[in-house]
Amino acid sequence: MKELELTVPPRDARAFVVPAGHFFRIVSVEGSQVGDLNLWNLHDLSERFFSGKTRAFHGTHVSTGSRLWSTLPNLRAMATITQDTLDWYGWDEDGAGVHDVIGTRCDPYTNLLLHGLEYHWCCHSNLKRALAAKLNIPLSEAEPHVHDVLNVFMCTGFTRDTHQYFMKASPVRPGDFIEFFAEMDLLAALSACPGGDCSASHSSDAAPCHPLKVEIHRCPEDSLGGWRPARVNGYSRSHGTERVK
Repeated sequence: MKELELTVPPRDARAFVVPAGHFFRIVSVEGSQVGDLNLWNLHDLSERFFSGKTRAFHGTHVSTGSRLWSTLPNLRAMATITQDTLDWYGWDEDGAGVHDVIGTRCDPYTNLLLHGLEYHWCCHSNLKRALAAKLNIPLSEAEPHVHDVLNVFMCTGFTRDTHQYFMKASPVRPGDFIEFFAEMDLLAALSACPGGDCSASHSSDAAPCHPLKVEIHRCPEDSLGGWRPARVNGYSRSHGTERVK
């Protein structure tokens, strides 16, 4: 049952809550568009999506069955990908895949370093504004919580000769979606990247951009069986200070 639907405007972001045991979808609605996704524990923003550990567990790109893991010390599944209409893409002739956990979000600081220009609608800034608005906190308080993203619908890989990160046009089309099952109460934020399909320029108004849709679905409680929200990692956290005798 659909509980909520919202639109993320082009070159902007929106934050939303997904209760544990609910599904949420990110849907392409008008044209080829990449989204940058952040996830936090709704009750503790210090626990957030850990792209590096997710990459270590599942590889550089994720799809159906992959889990999005949280930061240390809790290290637990935040969400599981349950459907992905781009599963068919796999790996192309350039070695590229879809939905990467390699790249960071585009940001105004890097843009200024590389191009000497200020641009205010990078995914980092968009996510920062969305989080601040959702929590009603100052922008300066929101910024430290913005983190490396899941690049939804983004098509990327590494060059074979120099092993450098590259981007190419996303294969996503209207009607395509990726769906997640929330393993805990989540606060999420999604930015519709200013790069559009990310085939050319970033951090400018040059690329055609489109909105993304978010749907949150509740499933009947009796369909969850014995499922329970993800538990924190069971490590003792002694870190060698209590030696075993």
